[in-house]
Amino acid sequence: MLDIADELNRWVEQGRDFAVATVVGTGGSAPRQPGAALAVDRGGTAIGSVSGGCVEGAVYELCRQALESGTPVLQRFGYSDEDAFAVGLTCGGTIDILVTPVRARAPEPSKGPDDPPAPVDSTSRTLAAAVAAAVSAEAAALARIVSGPADLLGRALLVRADGSRTGSLGGPPDLDRTALQETRALLDAGRTTTVEIGAAGSRCGVPLTLLVESSVPAPRMLVFGAVDFAAALARAGKFLGYRVTVCDARPVFATRARFPDADDIVVDWPHRYLASQELDSRAVLCVLTHDAKFDVPLLERALRLPVAYVGAMGSRRTHLDRLSRLREAGLGDPELNRLRSPIGLDLGARTPEETALSIAAEIVAARRGGTGTPLTGAHTPIHHDTSVTARRIGSVA
Repeated sequence: MLDIADELNRWVEQGRDFAVATVVGTGGSAPRQPGAALAVDRGGTAIGSVSGGCVEGAVYELCRQALESGTPVLQRFGYSDEDAFAVGLTCGGTIDILVTPVRARAPEPSKGPDDPPAPVDSTSRTLAAAVAAAVSAEAAALARIVSGPADLLGRALLVRADGSRTGSLGGPPDLDRTALQETRALLDAGRTTTVEIGAAGSRCGVPLTLLVESSVPAPRMLVFGAVDFAAALARAGKFLGYRVTVCDARPVFATRARFPDADDIVVDWPHRYLASQELDSRAVLCVLTHDAKFDVPLLERALRLPVAYVGAMGSRRTHLDRLSRLREAGLGDPELNRLRSPIGLDLGARTPEETALSIAAEIVAARRGGTGTPLTGAHTPIHHDTSVTARRIGSVA
């Protein structure tokens, strides 16, 4: 649901009631992963997607029905053997969809200033808080019951990085306490996945499945070297959802006019700027300076950081010379083996835009566990599952 938070937050602020359908479980070759969402307001406007088109029409109708009934709905869609183009997934997978009605706090200008606002149910209030947190780039995670007793279906708990929370899953107090612990752990990792709690013998009494959606600030892409390739890569990075910083020691080149798509433009020596930053394991570093006096001190520090990707531009001869200099600086094989150089996948790229595409493709492959192999004729999976798998907790104590 948080993937469409911007628009949902606008709907909440405008007082528009809506129903949101969220993918909460998948099997086989499912087109979208848990957390993907489609929402429909009372006027019939739809945003988002849960299947890439396969079952959107049927989910749209479920949302309209949930808006009228005010009751959450859990529905499974699978492949239709009789007619592949009936309401089903032509890809052969299955998806479970949770549809939750959300009533926004509609403005009531006819009421006096001392009149209380219209009441909003706890789940609606929690979902509204979750989309607001996502829009403001606040680190938070939303836990919702997606399998369990009908009266608890869709109940939501929002957990923030400082441990504060909004809403409740209902049931015994132990349920919220366990959900809080599990949700904070997944928030720390920035992951979206399902968690099963309440197995036999637990104080909850019945099994439950939670979908936990984490919303964390955008991952960082640091591009070093204010060259034409960097301008194209900044555009690609923004397209992929990164917060892009371009850094160069030369003020004449590191300008807003040259890099309008970058979030931040920094004039500083690359290694000095990198030393001042706190980066998490999602960050990617692209070294396009192509100059040993910049590259070596920068990579000496970068390859010791627990970031997701470090790539450096240059020919194979430049790469060998760079490796030699880095060994002299004290780096060993474990660090040097992390370096992607020459940077990017072999696409035959020539232009800055094509080169940026090859670099972006390598970043995606590294992030998702891909090989870069053409899917035609390959025996590799189309969708690589690098997410945390569903976990089972034996007790809610």
